[in-house]
Formats: sequence, C-alpha cells, structure tokens
Amino acid sequence: MIESPCLGICSIINGECIGCRRTSSEISNWLYYNDKERSRITKRCLKEIRQTMKKRN
Repeated sequence: MIESPCLGICSIINGECIGCRRTSSEISNWLYYNDKERSRITKRCLKEIRQTMKKRN
C-alpha cells in the first residue's frame, strides 16, 4: 500500500494543496484509490514539487 504523500503543510489554494500538490479531490478520495492510481498521483506531485524547487533556486 502506498502511503499518502501528505507533508503536513495543508492549505488548499486554487484547488491544490501547497504542501503535497494533490487536488482537493485527490485528497478526499485517497483511501479509495488503488496502488496504481496512488503511484501515478504521487509521481506527478513529486515532479511538481521538484519543478517548484528548481524555480526557487
């Protein structure tokens, strides 16, 4: 089972969490997703976080 990518920095702005980058829908439905769906979401979120970090550096 793939764990939630929640970072504990939870604030939804424009429909997306500023911490983990999941949408509000993805957050509320996380328990219902299978591992394939969770993996896809987690990979996308990590990619977005990395892109943001590159822009800041």
